[in-house]
Amino acid sequence: MTKSSKATSLEILACDAGWRNYHFVKLTTEDGIVGWSEFDEGFGSPGVGAAIQRLSARVIGQNVFQHERIHAELFAATRPAAGGVVAQALGAIENALLDAKAKLLGVPCYALLGGKIRDRVRVYWSHCATWRINHPAWYKPPIESLDGVKAMGREVREKKFTALKTNIFSYDNGKPTGWRPGFGSPFAPEINVDRKILRDLHMHLEAIRDGAGPDVDILLDCNFNAKTEGYLKILRTIADIDMFWVEIDSFNPEALGYIRRQSPHPISSCETLLGLREFLPYFREQAMDVAIVDTPWNGVWQSMKIASAAEAHEVNVAPHNFYGHLCSMMNAHFCAAVPNLRIMEIDIDRLAWDGELFTYEPEIQDGHLVIPDRPGWGTEPNEEAVRAHPPKTTGGLLNYDRKG
Repeated sequence: MTKSSKATSLEILACDAGWRNYHFVKLTTEDGIVGWSEFDEGFGSPGVGAAIQRLSARVIGQNVFQHERIHAELFAATRPAAGGVVAQALGAIENALLDAKAKLLGVPCYALLGGKIRDRVRVYWSHCATWRINHPAWYKPPIESLDGVKAMGREVREKKFTALKTNIFSYDNGKPTGWRPGFGSPFAPEINVDRKILRDLHMHLEAIRDGAGPDVDILLDCNFNAKTEGYLKILRTIADIDMFWVEIDSFNPEALGYIRRQSPHPISSCETLLGLREFLPYFREQAMDVAIVDTPWNGVWQSMKIASAAEAHEVNVAPHNFYGHLCSMMNAHFCAAVPNLRIMEIDIDRLAWDGELFTYEPEIQDGHLVIPDRPGWGTEPNEEAVRAHPPKTTGGLLNYDRKG
């Protein structure tokens, strides 16, 4: 059995993904095996690719089987500036190493994580109505009214999904617009939540419930779009609506714990945290019902450690997953192996060319993702298709509310 294979090259690839780009690490070994991972620069992380390239010299020549040693060495070399873009670079490198190791062994990545606990994973349709409202040029049909929101809920039910997640919208003359002040759209750094937003949110959730019916779980993602006062107003406004969870991002675990203890709904959080050290204060505070872990950011191996700590604090986990199909497969292996899983996020609305970019797409049956048994992550980028869709020079959060 192969026990050693040195990394001989590490490349970065990127392609056009509509309102953003997709980014990939291609790690080649001396045996000709290629390990892939997907990372992101569009969710507030410009420069991850540059960090990966700068760190690649410490990876070339190392045995890809020793991914924990490589991660520890890279962390030591970057310890004074740990976290942020550097941590995401380490996660992307780790995920490519895991894919290469699994392929060298001829096993799925979940076998490296202790084996799979489940063959299928329940998923929720994420950014439901959101993509068709915020990005109608790429996600069809566009939604321009409450009737469209109701139809979206009905589509989820008819396609046999059992859960959906939507976002906050402002309605003007009946037309919805994404409300994302936490991301500068509109630019309102005080991030206050006024009565109109509360009314519009309640109306939006009622419409999607009307379409989805009583048996589909509804999740709401508030992101960073309020402060403690505003989140409490939102929770009180929607107290009469049956919610699976309300997702809240907060940099303050005490504030989030304060919110959770007054919430009529379960609270999920932590999708932007990096490393176990950042999660621990939230676990100690019992700040959330479900901990969301971004495995492309953290690395799947490191994410298993976070999930174990969550289990010790009686908290279940769910992956943050709103990227390309390779990320979905990476998250699927995490979900297959982790004991304390709540549910998995996935975007069902896709770009017209998404299917061309990957060798395999996720298989969804009756609202569940079927765990693949192919070696590695079970899919990889199609390089020819990736190069046929060159990346934009703009996109992601940096271009929210920018004209031209």
